[in-house]
Amino acid sequence: MPSESHLLNWQESQELAESMLPLLGKLYRNKGVEVLIYGRPLQNATAIDLQKAHRVVKRHEGRILPFTETFPLLQIISELPISNAQIDIGRLAVRYWADNEDSTGLDAFLRAELAPALNNDTQIEPRDVVLYGFGRIGRLLARLLVDKSGASNLLRLRAIVVRGGPGDIEKRASLLRRDSVHGQFNGTIDIDEENNAIIANGTYIKLLYSNGPDQIDYTAYGIHNALVVDNTGIWRDTEGLSLHLKAKGTEKVLLTAPGKGDIKNIVYGVNHMDILPEDNIISAASCTTNAITPVLKIIQDRYGIANGHVETVHSYTNDQNLIDNYHKGDRRGRGAAMNMVLTSTGAALAVAKALPELKGKLTGNAIRVPTPNVSMAIINLNLEKEVERESLNSYLQEMSLSSPLHNQIDFSTSKELVSTDMVGSRFSGIVDSLATIAQGNRAILYIWYDNEFGYSCQVLRVMQKMAGINMHEFA
Repeated sequence: MPSESHLLNWQESQELAESMLPLLGKLYRNKGVEVLIYGRPLQNATAIDLQKAHRVVKRHEGRILPFTETFPLLQIISELPISNAQIDIGRLAVRYWADNEDSTGLDAFLRAELAPALNNDTQIEPRDVVLYGFGRIGRLLARLLVDKSGASNLLRLRAIVVRGGPGDIEKRASLLRRDSVHGQFNGTIDIDEENNAIIANGTYIKLLYSNGPDQIDYTAYGIHNALVVDNTGIWRDTEGLSLHLKAKGTEKVLLTAPGKGDIKNIVYGVNHMDILPEDNIISAASCTTNAITPVLKIIQDRYGIANGHVETVHSYTNDQNLIDNYHKGDRRGRGAAMNMVLTSTGAALAVAKALPELKGKLTGNAIRVPTPNVSMAIINLNLEKEVERESLNSYLQEMSLSSPLHNQIDFSTSKELVSTDMVGSRFSGIVDSLATIAQGNRAILYIWYDNEFGYSCQVLRVMQKMAGINMHEFA
């Protein structure tokens, strides 16, 4: 019966998925190898997560990727002398099985594809990390860093700095454990009240208190040459952020907001190669800048951009008032959960810091709306070449799959996509292809983005670059 065949296929897939889980875990924990399927990371995944990842491939290849095509690859990779690599077994599997009928040539194929990461004896020293501020971005970064814990982890979260004083460790831990938008923490959290520390998935994190970046001696807690990630947004210029470098035990500072003055604003995937070993203060720009710049780059590369306007439909943030009250900014004092609030955004201008060829070509505004997370950028462009909708969408899809920006740009063909579907997306922007408008020299693109988690993933990539962690990527 058809119903029984569907169930049998599911059970067989589930059995292979369960067999893959220990291989995935050992590759990451012991060798520092991250495995993905079409950009979806598989570390700490469940068997159901693996089922979903294999089904996502249908969006790009027109068919669900069978476990029988990925499992043999994973078995061989787990036996190879490989380290510090990011491997998309989905893309590798599609390439191999397109030209082969059996697995006899699979070992040779993988050894050729993964050659740069084989027998690699290069040692990278782990880097201590301090999160200065523990708000929305700080807590998501903590989740991402702890998610990567293990013997091969090269970014080690050692401390979190907040204002106030001892006595709030339980509440701080609770905010990490539970999140109204992003759900429960994936793991275990304990607290050491006597030493004021949080233990998350075995990672021991000191909770420190300070009212100024230069008022802490990190070396007193065994922290040295730390990368400090400033999530407060209070200090955004070189003078203010340099205060972190006056604290004992620090070496570099990353700002999770647009930097002012001559601070480099980095959108990973676009201009991350501008980060030099001697740079000790860097900005990861804004969530909106990270969402739109990769898409604007590939449009500029193919069609040329004469000028354009970016309208951001942005979820409300802590900067706004919950109900009407005084606010130094225009309109932002009105109740965030009740109003659409027209405000400004610097994202359109900030694009030029990462993509100088667009300097002076873009304008922008923002509308804050009553949703807690996930935003949309509507990009209205006048192009230097003529374009039509189908070819533009085909190009955007191709770039989301095979360009150097495949980790930044996702592509959707869903007719039912709404904002909550993007919660937890690791991409900096998702092209809603069904909304694309293109005619003559004009194009309008709709780009979704998880302005919290997607941005945090971009921040983590910048952190890795600042720490000198350059993983081999194979897709």
